[in-house]
This record gives sequence, C-alpha cells and structure tokens, in this order.
Amino acid sequence: MANQKLLKAGDALPDVTLPGAGNQPVRLRDLAGQKVLVVYFYPRDDSPGCTVQACGLRDQYEDFVAAGAEVVGISGDSSASHQGFAAKHRLPFVLLSDEKGEARQAFGVGTSFLGMLPGRVTFVVDRAGVIRDSFESQIRVGEHVRRSLELVRSLAGEAAPATGK
Repeated sequence: MANQKLLKAGDALPDVTLPGAGNQPVRLRDLAGQKVLVVYFYPRDDSPGCTVQACGLRDQYEDFVAAGAEVVGISGDSSASHQGFAAKHRLPFVLLSDEKGEARQAFGVGTSFLGMLPGRVTFVVDRAGVIRDSFESQIRVGEHVRRSLELVRSLAGEAAPATGK
C-alpha cells in the first residue's frame, strides 16, 4: 500500500465501516455523532509497544469516558485476534479489524521503520466528525494517551453549557 497523505486537524472523518466484536460491522461516523472519538491505529495485537499503548488507554479509559469520549483501536489483525487481545489485557474499548487496510488508506496511515511496520497514529475526532488532532509516533506510545486525553478534556470544556454569566 502506498503511503497517502495523513489526515490532520480540520479534515473530515472518513466514512469507514469495519468488523468489530463478533465480526459485527461498526461505522465510525455513527460513533462520532454520539461522542468524541479517539481512534488509534496500531501495528499488531500483543506486540510490546502495542500492549503498552492499549494498557495505557485502558488505565485512563474512565477518564476518557468521563470527558465524553470513546476509544477505538484499529489494526490489521482479525476480529478473533482482537477478542483474545482484549480479553487478555481487559481492554474495555472497541477494537476494529482492518485486514484489507481500507481504514489505514482512508486515514492516510502508512508504514514506519523502513516500511516494515504499520504506522502508529492517534486521531481525536469531535462529535461533528472533524479531526481535531493527529499524532504519529511509533515509539512514544505513552504520548498518544496523554495528548489525546488532554485534547478530549479541552473539547469537553468547549461543549459545556453556558453558565449565564
């Protein structure tokens, strides 16, 4: 797959539907209308960096939910692989299978490390379906969690009702 231009702040969320738990289809745009989305692409279930990132998101998951967000992980692994990965590490969020690479292509997520590994990119998408941030780093896995939670919290502040002052 050729590397395309990575989506960035201001771009629209692509209309992507992928298999989730039990191979049930999940449309990202439907989720975005309900909550802020943290969509993270990762190379592979159970690899060291991916496990650290997933567990970091798991450990902060209640903070994401409290700020009005849902976390969605996407990799090229099968739904069955995701089910095992989620069970093994008690992951409470949605994992979607992108075995054909359609979502990676739609988001412009290429490869890293001399083209040997699928890229690691996190997107924060507001309720209107607009990407507010994208962060790409194969090795700074903790920064994906910190940065996205910070933005989600700031978006929650934007959505707060006026106090009437």
